[in-house]
Amino acid sequence: MLISTDKSLLNLEEIHRFLSTQSTWARGIPRETVERAIAHSLCFGGYLEGRQIAFARVISDLATFANLVDVFVLPEHRGRGYSTLLMDAIVAHPDLQGLRRFTLATSDAHGLYARYGFTAPSKPGTLMERTIPTSINRLEPDNATRLS
Repeated sequence: MLISTDKSLLNLEEIHRFLSTQSTWARGIPRETVERAIAHSLCFGGYLEGRQIAFARVISDLATFANLVDVFVLPEHRGRGYSTLLMDAIVAHPDLQGLRRFTLATSDAHGLYARYGFTAPSKPGTLMERTIPTSINRLEPDNATRLS
């Protein structure tokens, strides 16, 4: 599998289709949101015979902090070690060296990420989040005026 951070190789249609219809974390996400997120992230595409089969996005200041998100291997290509190859490339990327914190959230791939040194937070009481479940969907103009 070829892994590249060249955004011109990314298949935006495939990425959007997977995230919006098959992921558990971004179901229904608008394509414009995916495009904006990709534009402002370090992205990793995984390609097999010229077809994109994997993707991961890293949100980072490239100096102190990174957050790994939107990781997937297409279902028909799972179980062949491609997620390991993708993670090898991510943790080895020169722009992601020397960070003091690299985070991610997962509901089912703890074993994969543990191989790369990811653990449960050492001080979970210091972590906070602000979750807005409907933030993926843009407000309709009528809704926006009602909120103001």
